Amino acid sequence: MAKTTKNFVCQSCGASTSKWAGRCESCGEWNSIVEEKPLSSGPASKTLGAARGRSVALSDLSSTEAPPPRTESGVAEFDRVLGGGLVPASAVLVGGDPGIGKSTLLLQAAAHFARAGLKTLYVSGEEASAQVRMRAQRLGLADAPVKLAAETNLRDILTTLEEERPGLAIIDSIQTMWADNVDSAPGSVSQVRAAAHELVTFAKRRGMAVILVGHVTKEGQIAGPRVVEHMVDTVLYFEGERGHQFRILRAVKNRFGPADEIGVFEMTGGGLAEVANPSALFLSDRDEPAPGAAVFAGIEGTRPVLVEFQCLVAPSPLSQPRRSVLGWDGGRLAMILAVLEARCGIPFAGLDVYLNVAGGMRVGEPAADLAVACALLSAREDVAIPRDTVVFGEISLSGALRPVGQTENRLKEAQKLGFTSAIAPARSKAGEDSGLALKSYADLAGFVGDMFGAG
Repeated sequence: MAKTTKNFVCQSCGASTSKWAGRCESCGEWNSIVEEKPLSSGPASKTLGAARGRSVALSDLSSTEAPPPRTESGVAEFDRVLGGGLVPASAVLVGGDPGIGKSTLLLQAAAHFARAGLKTLYVSGEEASAQVRMRAQRLGLADAPVKLAAETNLRDILTTLEEERPGLAIIDSIQTMWADNVDSAPGSVSQVRAAAHELVTFAKRRGMAVILVGHVTKEGQIAGPRVVEHMVDTVLYFEGERGHQFRILRAVKNRFGPADEIGVFEMTGGGLAEVANPSALFLSDRDEPAPGAAVFAGIEGTRPVLVEFQCLVAPSPLSQPRRSVLGWDGGRLAMILAVLEARCGIPFAGLDVYLNVAGGMRVGEPAADLAVACALLSAREDVAIPRDTVVFGEISLSGALRPVGQTENRLKEAQKLGFTSAIAPARSKAGEDSGLALKSYADLAGFVGDMFGAG
């Protein structure tokens, strides 16, 4: 058994001894030595042992603190996703598919922050300095006061940050960094974890904001250990389809602002241009009313966004019909097809179903259920939905339509873009001045019977 070591501490001066005495040899006080129990039991090499730390200052829940100061970049969409601007001593992780525009976005953001007076250092581990300069010239940012470096050695990078003391450091990317005290190749789990830990803790100690670029896997998740996402304060995903010019920056975690907030950008020859009104952009290419199209009024973070669901239903030559989905959850589509068949008597057996969200947008909220069902029935029955109608609502497995949150904001956004009517679940809190003709339905069967004469 391990031998238990006793610890005696003087309550007057804090001196520690291994045995009790009536008088403290350090300060001379009598009867001030008291035995203190160790913090944890077990051998000192495996546990905290008897050594004690300092007492932490505590506060109650009623204490008020001023909100953290923020530095705005001047790019409204980027600042919106960050929660209103960049917070000092914060760590941000940005992920996205290769070639989607992560380096372009961050170089533009670095130039705006530098011009706003924030000392900015851009460290590239994947490209040479000449390549970054060529990109800056193409984007018209060559005159921005951004400090540039091309390095992958973590020790050299931290030494440079210690000497330069910037307000913002951008590391592109975390998978290329390597620490010389870790015996593994750059990009491995150990190296990514060690590099992220050192950079984040250094930023917290020095009051410096740091933005890390992370690679993604084939499934679209940030590569490496998930512990990296827990280390940082904000996790951003840069999304978009290569065939579309739209790019969406989405916050999936944010300790300083709302999660699920999005910023919309348009890829142009001069870089990424912010889109102030994404709803108008997503609906700009709408043709005349056609079967299989339904406009959904959604909420992304704090912003209402209108997108178009497009559906095609065709006879299948296969024994197992195809179900192809882009921009939405395939499992949710299967559920809606099952509800339509079980509750409304409308089968989709023997029919291929193709569902797409126009513009490359990705929709994740259940409020899109009714818009998807509307697009499915419109394509199956070959009946076009009126052009000036928006649809939203959640479908339950019983076939009931459930109201969704922020109905009033959805209707106001639709009215702003010229829509005159809306289809929503009953008991929706629409407000008094929505300005739209609202059709409410309690269940899916009533909606199908009124709109398509079936069910």
